Amino acid sequence: TANARQLGIDTTRMVIAGHSMGGWVVAHTAGHHPELLGAIMISAADMGRVGQMQRDSLIAFMADNLESLSGTSAQVMADEVIAKGAAWGFPAAVPGLARTRLLVATSNDGLARHTDPLVQALRAAGNTRVTTVHQPTDHSWSDKRIALATAVITWLERARGGTVGQRTTPQN
Repeated sequence: TANARQLGIDTTRMVIAGHSMGGWVVAHTAGHHPELLGAIMISAADMGRVGQMQRDSLIAFMADNLESLSGTSAQVMADEVIAKGAAWGFPAAVPGLARTRLLVATSNDGLARHTDPLVQALRAAGNTRVTTVHQPTDHSWSDKRIALATAVITWLERARGGTVGQRTTPQN
C-alpha cells in the first residue's frame, strides 16, 4: 500500500490476477487489500489443501511445479506448505475476501474442488460479487485461451462499470 501511494497508483482501479499457485497468492493478497477493484483466480490451487498430502507425494508434486521458481527445492516447499497449511488454506482467506469482487475461473484440471468451497463460503458470508466460469479444458487452458480472455475482459468491463480499454478523444 505504501509503495502504491509512493508510485501514484490508484489501487481502487487495480485488479490482480493469478493462475495455479498464483491464484492462491491472489486470494491471500486480495484478502489483505480490500481497496483493490477486484481479483481473478484462474485454475487456483489451495496450497493449504495441498499441504494435507503425504510428504513424499507432496515432494513429488512440488518437484513437478518448480519450473518458474528458483532458490528453493521441492523438499523445502513441501515442508513449508505442511507447516503453514491451515494459515495458507483458502478458508483462512474468506474473512478478507468477504467483500471482494472476484472472478474464479475453473477448468477440468481437478482444481475446481479447491475453489468451489471458497466460492460457497464467500457467498454464504454474503459476498454477492463472486463470478464463476468453467471451461472443459486443461490446467493451461491450452484450447480455451480466447474463451478465458473473453471471460476476463467481460468481467473487467463490469467491474469498472464500462468498457475496458475504452478511449476518449479530447474535444477541441
